[in-house]
Amino acid sequence: MLKPIPCTVMRGGTSKGLYFQAHDLPADRAARDAVLLAAMGSPDARQIDGMGGAHPLTSKVAVIGPPSRDDADVDYLFLQVVVDKAEVSDSQNCGNILAGVGPFAIENGLVPVAGPVTSVRIHMVNTGALAVAHVPTPGGLVEYEGDARIDGVPGTAAAIPIDFLDVAGSSCGALLPTGNVVDEVAGVRVTCIDNGMPVVILNAADFGVKGDEAPEALEADASLKARVEAIRLELGPRMNLGDVAKKTVPKMTLVSPPAHGGAVGTRSFIPHRVHEAIGVLGAVSVATACVLPGSVAAQVAGLDGATGPQRLEVEHPTGFFTVDMDVAADGAGIKVNRSALLRTARKLMRGEVYVPGHLLG
Repeated sequence: MLKPIPCTVMRGGTSKGLYFQAHDLPADRAARDAVLLAAMGSPDARQIDGMGGAHPLTSKVAVIGPPSRDDADVDYLFLQVVVDKAEVSDSQNCGNILAGVGPFAIENGLVPVAGPVTSVRIHMVNTGALAVAHVPTPGGLVEYEGDARIDGVPGTAAAIPIDFLDVAGSSCGALLPTGNVVDEVAGVRVTCIDNGMPVVILNAADFGVKGDEAPEALEADASLKARVEAIRLELGPRMNLGDVAKKTVPKMTLVSPPAHGGAVGTRSFIPHRVHEAIGVLGAVSVATACVLPGSVAAQVAGLDGATGPQRLEVEHPTGFFTVDMDVAADGAGIKVNRSALLRTARKLMRGEVYVPGHLLG
């Protein structure tokens, strides 16, 4: 017999997924993952027997519950449900799905409304970092409609500014996980950086591509994908991530000169598909690399050593991603004082998702 589980379907930034309260899912990890695979319809390329959208960006889950630390309002665990494998990964944060966590927490009674704007302090369980989402709540209700526009999402919605607190090194233990601004792997110069998301920055020109190709064109280039993946697998242990063969990090980002007036152009492998835009925290890490003296990104962007408050436009296949940063010189590197950005979210459906009863005991 099928059994129901309360959930909300939301778009967060340029992603979409299922949002659950933690107490509605099994506490045992294996049992929880089995439930989520069934809910999404994995493993199946079409996810035809579940709620997934047959793409990594639409096969995501947020698990939200009471805070496990005193300086947060809620805990947020992000889970990536692999489309074509029976695999659920907690190896990274997701800053897009993060955009819906504040609204969900308020509407489910986890955080009280505090006025026209309610700030929600979110403990990102995957890495232990904190983010503060500023959710519009005029009249005591979450407002989803507004005039903010983000590239990769049609139309407009209410703005949800997000500040990231102390995310540098949250996955790898250091802003520069290898201890170097530039490393050389397989004859290619790379920059490994973690300012909220572990990212390997590569110069597109070193791979014989311009960096402005459509995602599907890069995905179809088997030789390119093999080279990028070989570098990723070698760098995983050096970035303190261990064997990354079955992990979704680090992300691999090709950078190129900007084509539309931004700081830098990007194409991101996430890691085996090419993102139609760029991940939130991936964009933060790329923007940070752009102002890191001597990095691969800084050399391409021409922003080597820029410090102080600044706004960087990171170009991606469907537009721009704006990152507000405040960085200071710190010896040969930089100290990140602030990383912030703007996202939007929309509640799409609230109800129950049904899974086989035996999965819930």
